[in-house]
Amino acid sequence: MSRAVWMRELGWRHLVGVVGVVYAGFPLVYVLSASLSDGGTLTGSNRLFADVSTANYEALGDTYFWTWMLNTLQVAIATSVGTVLMGAAAAYAFSRFRFRGRRAGLTSLLIIQMFPQMLAFVAIFLLLVGLGNVVPELGLNSKLGLICVYLGGALGVNTFLMYGFFNTVPKELDEAAKIDGATHSQIYWTIILRLVSPILAVVGLLSFISTFGEFIIARVLLQSESNWTLAVGLYGWVSSLLEANWGLFAAGAVLSAIPVLALFLFLQKYIVGGLTAGSVKG
Repeated sequence: MSRAVWMRELGWRHLVGVVGVVYAGFPLVYVLSASLSDGGTLTGSNRLFADVSTANYEALGDTYFWTWMLNTLQVAIATSVGTVLMGAAAAYAFSRFRFRGRRAGLTSLLIIQMFPQMLAFVAIFLLLVGLGNVVPELGLNSKLGLICVYLGGALGVNTFLMYGFFNTVPKELDEAAKIDGATHSQIYWTIILRLVSPILAVVGLLSFISTFGEFIIARVLLQSESNWTLAVGLYGWVSSLLEANWGLFAAGAVLSAIPVLALFLFLQKYIVGGLTAGSVKG
């Protein structure tokens, strides 16, 4: 194959890929350079890695950063686990059982997922204000209340995503297990969940990522600084133009990306299979 033919058929794809990687990677390199600069401003980081210092990372120990990190991990892990359990149970019911209102329920889930949860943050705020008067643990400034809000918002889209995957599992497996004397709960926990593990991993990953970086609802509901999540806390460092410390913000952003990156790499093998298998049948 001549060079001209190779360039026309394959070479341009490599060129586009390189441009895409550079375009996506430059902001990451810039943030890393800013985190290693002790100037505290972004304008001083125009020369990448002009000076390298760990002062910003050391200064994080004197702030609420690690408290925010722990709060974020608690909320994100609890939300992702709850989303997987609730979504899988609902998807299994819609996939395997036939009951009145089943079609209307699926249609409702499809419509609900079209509206982002942040559109209802005023209603959510008022709801938690009233609920806090009865059950303080679920009111404003409560991580448990924030988790419940996230779970309610994620149930629709994830149930519909899992429903398509559950339909790819042959129902003959259920019938064979019933002949052997297995109950619905035994079939669900010991057979079905093992076969649909790719979509469980995908839903858990997507829920973790979206919760980890969510800002609007967390900013409205969490009022005390010790209960803030990373997104709210890091924004507080740069919300004032006169006192913004971009070096500290960049250092926190780099460290906060590590849990998401680690989980993504750990579950990477499930992503393609989990997202595509559910679109084949259903």
